[in-house]
Amino acid sequence: MARIIAIAGKGGVGKTTLSAFLIKRLVKTGGPVLAVDADPNTNLNVALGMEYSKTVADIREETKTAPASGFSRSDFFEMRLQEIISEGAGVDLLVMGRPEGPGCYCAVNNILREALLRLSKNYRYIVIDNEAGMEHLSRRTAAAIDLLLLISDPTAVGVQSAINAFSTAKNAGLKVSDVSLLINKSKGVLAEEKLKSIKDAGLNMAGYAPFQEDIEKNSEGGGPVLALDKDMGMDNILKETQWRE
Repeated sequence: MARIIAIAGKGGVGKTTLSAFLIKRLVKTGGPVLAVDADPNTNLNVALGMEYSKTVADIREETKTAPASGFSRSDFFEMRLQEIISEGAGVDLLVMGRPEGPGCYCAVNNILREALLRLSKNYRYIVIDNEAGMEHLSRRTAAAIDLLLLISDPTAVGVQSAINAFSTAKNAGLKVSDVSLLINKSKGVLAEEKLKSIKDAGLNMAGYAPFQEDIEKNSEGGGPVLALDKDMGMDNILKETQWRE
């Protein structure tokens, strides 16, 4: 069964870039990795230098109507899910697409959870790049999350958003083994009052990812992270969590 890492943070803190660096590091350990882009603002494929044609949202709509003759709804969904996975070198990509619209998706979400459970048997790691809110994780993911890595920039707003996301995860009833906070775009240690807020919230610190201008320019230009000869200290960051290989 795959180890699952979920990454979350407010927009603009660099969580997708760090997701790609983490995936790059995990591929080096032997993979294979399933990268799941669960942010409606889809751009993990750009950071990974990969392309996709369809999203889970697309096949969710297909599944709401009657599937082709001879297929159960569950079998039809899983067949289409396999077809839309983009394959790469050591990493495959699954794009979730837009969030649920009007109407009930309970049955389809149940099918998705079961399909992801079966998919997890084919991978060593699953890395989920999430939107800022994480309530959807409890609807889409039945398996326990091994590491929830919250990303913040050094700003007070970013830190508070990460603390709020931590609270949301707890209130949503997510099954999480370890939750840690990573400060991205860092130019030094956080101020004492911010560290106190993090500690008071019961949130562990995973460490700091330093601001690097070349990475920022690469991200702004839409360049793939996997082409950069950098790792952003992901080995040390994972060691600071309760992560175990």
